[in-house]
Amino acid sequence: MTPRARRALFALVLFFAVCAVAGSILQRKVGAQSSADEGQLRDGLKTFSSVYALVEQNYAEPITGDKADLAIYDGAIPGMLRVLDPHSNFYDPKAYARMREEQRGHYYGVGMTIQQQNNKVYVVYPAEGAPAFRAGIHPGDVIYAVDGKIVSVDGKIPGGLASSDQVAKALKGPKGTHVQATMLREGQPKPLVFDLVRAEIAHPSVDLAYEIRPGVGYIHLTEFQETTAQEVVDTIDGFSNLKGLVLDLRGNPGGLLSQAVEVCDHLLGKGQTIVSQRGRAFPDVIYTASHGNGGKTFPIVVLVNRGTASAAEIVSGALQDHDRALIVGETTFGKGLVQTVYNLSENTGLALTTYHYYTPSGRLIQRNYAGVSLYDYYYNHGGAQPANTTNREVRLTDAGRTVYGGGGITPDEKIESPKNNDFQDSLLYKDVFFHFAPVYLANRTVDKNFQVDGAVLAEFKKYLTSQNIPWTEANLNGVMDWLKINIKEKIFIIQFGELQGLRAQADWDPEIQKALTFLPEAQALENNAHKVLTQKAMARNAAP
Repeated sequence: MTPRARRALFALVLFFAVCAVAGSILQRKVGAQSSADEGQLRDGLKTFSSVYALVEQNYAEPITGDKADLAIYDGAIPGMLRVLDPHSNFYDPKAYARMREEQRGHYYGVGMTIQQQNNKVYVVYPAEGAPAFRAGIHPGDVIYAVDGKIVSVDGKIPGGLASSDQVAKALKGPKGTHVQATMLREGQPKPLVFDLVRAEIAHPSVDLAYEIRPGVGYIHLTEFQETTAQEVVDTIDGFSNLKGLVLDLRGNPGGLLSQAVEVCDHLLGKGQTIVSQRGRAFPDVIYTASHGNGGKTFPIVVLVNRGTASAAEIVSGALQDHDRALIVGETTFGKGLVQTVYNLSENTGLALTTYHYYTPSGRLIQRNYAGVSLYDYYYNHGGAQPANTTNREVRLTDAGRTVYGGGGITPDEKIESPKNNDFQDSLLYKDVFFHFAPVYLANRTVDKNFQVDGAVLAEFKKYLTSQNIPWTEANLNGVMDWLKINIKEKIFIIQFGELQGLRAQADWDPEIQKALTFLPEAQALENNAHKVLTQKAMARNAAP
């Protein structure tokens, strides 16, 4: 069999495998299929085979290599899944490997986050404590070569590393092996060569945690992966004399259900419901706190926004329904469809929607997506519920507070996310702060008392002009606080590491500062919830 024929055969086998998994779910949903239904499915698959064979044999150009992969991976299979719902998804081998790596929370390599920009591959930051960090690699360094292979994103050097994906793959490898990374750095006349020893690189989901005020902890949680619950538990237990907590779930896209359940288990009382999942293909499942917090409570404010989704909404909804936390910010994304991931052939995977999530009070998290384009659903918040609560699903918390369902988690207190103007968007789009920081630090260092003063701003203005980026004094003055903190953050990341940069940003962040002001309200909520639960328990005990 020729390679071309083998690829075509594999494409058909893979497509049929996806259909078989989807079909088995659908069959369980509606019971035994009729012979007419089965015949219709067979006819559909036969039609697809005929169409693919005609295209593969007669298309104007040979369908080989990447084009053959795209026809199946980015065409036929996603097209089939898109008509079902916005979250059923197919993972090609590269995406499947990346998903598993993210779920595990670790990999083997040198510990650098990189990005491709302007035909170059830059170091965004080295993970603190990782080989790249210890060796002295800086954010803003340009990766020139890996083990002698030149990085050639523009493709001008045959055999070069032609993308950030190829660079990342070259940097990863077995623990204890060596890799040589050659960097170009602002202010250095010659390339810098680093001999790095690969190690296990942790990718924690808690990327920032510290005592933001005396007795008040702050935790920023990026996602829910296999290590998340233990990270959160260890972080909370590590705070001394904790009197309050701000849990920042902004931009958290979710992840593993099991980890969301475990996080809630540590914060709720034993036996309290965390989430239920209901579907037609499988029995309903109700998750409850099996261990509980042992009576150890403290006021919690959970900060959310439109980017808070899935597992992060499960945590927010459970804590809100049990009056355990005050939810502040914006209405969350509204992703309440549960995907079961099926491992297919050739290291591919299928994430197929099998359940809906419901909060303890019975609220549906998923928002309406009927008649909404995929782009609007994800990027314009299409299908979101209206701002008012008319015709919204109404439920009650344990203490009798009204909460709304059918479209994400509605916050108890609204905090608007700041909206950028055109000048801010332009600076962010061009990654100006990221590129300015290495220039500023090319011939100087700073200490932790560093502030962005007039001299630093003068350097920044010169840099904008040198890069042909339009600006006026009015532009700068209109966003001066924002400008200063973004300059400071990037400079701190280079000089001291990512954590110091993130902390500088958090200390300034207006939404975090506003969330802190709601801690007394969260304490009152906690006190009232405890009182109501005590009264209910007494009433049950007094009943004949």
